[in-house]
Amino acid sequence: MSSLFHRLRVTSLGQPDRAFDLNVADEVPVRLIFNGIFSYGVMMMTPEDLEDFAVGYCLTEQIVGASAQIRSIVVAETDDGLTVDVSIAGDALTSLIRRGPRAQTGHSSCGICGSDAVPSCDAIGAPVLEPGPVVSIEAVRRALNALGEWQTLNAATRMVHAAAWADRDGHILMIREDVGRHNALDKLIGARARGAEDAGEGFCLLTSRYSFEMALKTLRSGIAIVVAVSAPTYRACRLAETMKQTLIAIARRDRQVLFCGGERLVQ
Repeated sequence: MSSLFHRLRVTSLGQPDRAFDLNVADEVPVRLIFNGIFSYGVMMMTPEDLEDFAVGYCLTEQIVGASAQIRSIVVAETDDGLTVDVSIAGDALTSLIRRGPRAQTGHSSCGICGSDAVPSCDAIGAPVLEPGPVVSIEAVRRALNALGEWQTLNAATRMVHAAAWADRDGHILMIREDVGRHNALDKLIGARARGAEDAGEGFCLLTSRYSFEMALKTLRSGIAIVVAVSAPTYRACRLAETMKQTLIAIARRDRQVLFCGGERLVQ
C-alpha cells in the first residue's frame, strides 16, 4: 500500500543554509470499478481506510440503497495508484450503468464535481430528520477539545482533514482522515455502516467547511447533529434547516456558532 506521507528536505525562503525535514501527505489516484466491468471514476485521496470509503461513497452517492447491497470490496495496487473494485447487487449495478460514470476526476478538494446534476434542497433523496438525539453543549465542547489528539495523520503533516464521531457525552469513538474533506466523511460514514465500532447515537465533527455536498452526505446518512470547525455555505445552511438538522459551525474550543436545530441541545 502507498505511504500516507513522505519526508522531504526543504529550506526556509531566503535562508538556503537552514534545511529541515517536513512531512508531506500524499494523494493517490484511486480508481473505482464496479463488478469488475464498470469503471466509474478516479478519486484523488489518502490511501487508507479504502474499504470504509467504498461503502460510505456508495451510500452517500446513492449507488446502493443499503450496505447489504455491497457484496465485496477488493483493493489492488496499480502502476499509477490503486483500484477499488466494488461488487454490488445486480439491480444497483444496472441503475449505476444507466447513470453513467463521473465526467471528470474527483479532486481532493471537490465532492460532486463531475456529476451530471446538483439536486435541489427538496430532492436530495433523504427524509426529513426525526427529533433527537439530544446532546449537551458541554459534550460538544468536550469533543472539540479532544479532536486534535485523534488526528494522528494531521499531527504528522498539518495538511489533512478529519471526520470524527462522538457519543452523546462528547467522547470521540472513531475518526477518519484524508486530504479530501468529503473523502474523510465518506470513510467515517462507511466505517459506521460496516459496524467497525459501536458508534451508537451521537454527532459528527468535521475539520472543514460545511459545504453543500458535505450536507448531502450527512443527511443521506441520517446524521442529525454536525459540528464543523469552519463555516458553512449558505446553500448548506438552507439544506440543514430544511431537513431539520442541527448545525454548529465556526466551532473552536472557546467559541461555537449555532446555525439551526437548537432543539437538540441542552445546557
